[in-house]
Amino acid sequence: MAHDGQDIGMTKPVILPDLLTLTGGAIAPVEQVFETAKATVRDAVTVDGRISGAQVEAAQTATHGLAWLATYLESLRQMQKWAEALNAQGKFGEMEQLIHQIAFGEYLWQIYGGIQMNQGEILRLQDMGLGQDDMRALMAPEVMTLTQSGNTQAARLRLVELMQDQKANTMFGASGLDEELEMIRDQFRRYAVEKVEPFAHEWHLNDELIPMEVIEELAEMGVFGLTIPEEYGGFGLSKASMCVVSEELSRGYIGVGSLGTRSEIAAELIIAGGTDEQKEKWLPRIASAETLPTAVFTEPNTGSDLGSLRTRAVKDENGDYKITGNKTWITHAARTHVMTLLARTDPETSDYKGLSMFLAEKTPGTDEAPFPTEGMTGGEIEVLGYRGMKEYELGFDNFHVKAENLLGGEEGKGFKQLMETFESARIQTAARAIGVAQSALDISMQYAEDRKQFGKSLINFPRVANKLAMMAVEIMVARQLTYFSAFEKDEGRRCDLEAGMAKLLGARVAWAAADNGLQIHGGNGFALEYKISRVLCDARILNIFEGAAEIQAQVIARRLLA
Repeated sequence: MAHDGQDIGMTKPVILPDLLTLTGGAIAPVEQVFETAKATVRDAVTVDGRISGAQVEAAQTATHGLAWLATYLESLRQMQKWAEALNAQGKFGEMEQLIHQIAFGEYLWQIYGGIQMNQGEILRLQDMGLGQDDMRALMAPEVMTLTQSGNTQAARLRLVELMQDQKANTMFGASGLDEELEMIRDQFRRYAVEKVEPFAHEWHLNDELIPMEVIEELAEMGVFGLTIPEEYGGFGLSKASMCVVSEELSRGYIGVGSLGTRSEIAAELIIAGGTDEQKEKWLPRIASAETLPTAVFTEPNTGSDLGSLRTRAVKDENGDYKITGNKTWITHAARTHVMTLLARTDPETSDYKGLSMFLAEKTPGTDEAPFPTEGMTGGEIEVLGYRGMKEYELGFDNFHVKAENLLGGEEGKGFKQLMETFESARIQTAARAIGVAQSALDISMQYAEDRKQFGKSLINFPRVANKLAMMAVEIMVARQLTYFSAFEKDEGRRCDLEAGMAKLLGARVAWAAADNGLQIHGGNGFALEYKISRVLCDARILNIFEGAAEIQAQVIARRLLA
């Protein structure tokens, strides 16, 4: 792809003519390359006519690369849908056009030259077995034009000019959501600005629990019952609304944006797998925040391999259960009332088939006695970020759980029940990632405008502006992919693939935004007193929890190849 110097010259038009036609025409060539890659990778991991799990694992660079290529393809599709919808509504303004153009220019170039799975791993098409002839589809005129002239310095600098003209506390570019969802966004943005952002950094530095007052206020606003059906005391709203709420609260502070996550997981478990009695008892309490739940799944030696859990639940003479074992990385464990707890009820098994899910009741703790319930102990894990609810290791020794609190009233269903929550959990995590990324952009842009060096604001230096522009662009890409997965969930369609893609990309975007934001701050960014240091720590966890990036890519790849 020859270079004609257009990125250096600043006099040519910034926005390409017939932009939507260009970007629309660039998708088919990517689809062609993807189908070739999928066929090539499938052949490489097929043994005796079936996909081999061992081969999928042995060829991780290729299979995980396929997951990333699919994620980029879906991102471009959703950006095109977003742009066409805005255009039809007369809302496809200059900022939106620049975001769209830069996104296509950058992602098409990465597909051709190397997709950034993370800072140290670049996926190239040849890693999936493609040769030069297979890549020729990317020589289509639309792709050539966009890679050459889409993501130019002139386009990025103009985008940042427009961003500077926009009022504070908004995002950059129209979301494409309807009026009702934007009203929800405005409500929670105002709350975050007034009640979260002024205090978040102090909570982080002091490693304090988020005040109960905040939880009570969020309960009044409906956060904990947002998607719980109205018949059980919730609001019965969409997963898309959950995305907007999670995004804006996480933009204030990831800890506050994550308060609803455990309620979302617990409610999903009970709605999908609970008995009528369990639904009637627990869902109204969760919706009102009378009952705060925590998720107790991970064990010290299992990590992502949940199927090999060893915590055991044994029936006693009364038909109740006694639970013994150890759990780790349990968020908000101390002051919650019920644990969605995964344990092995069939001692003869060593895989997921012998696992059961319990609604294990406990007494909320205090600072002096964090775990007062008999048969249960715990200790805090000190962490870099994501501190507002704290992380704990838990020990159970004949911990009592009533028989009626076996989820669904049937043993051996726990892993399947948990799997049914993964779509919503990953959509919600993707939304949290967008909020964290937006927070990094908010903080960094303000700093770049205020900080003077060599007689002018940092934002006037092209490489600083470039970073801010790419933050805004990639946040919008991740946002559209996340909303798409939420819409699929709301329509009742299987969306584990889409949710996984949204989480995979969103986590990378959040880390890149925080890292670049700290770079803009220079040495000050490394000082604890500056907020960007907190955002960097908070962003790092997003690539690990709710499915580490490598596990996420593995899951996506297996679905694509099935």
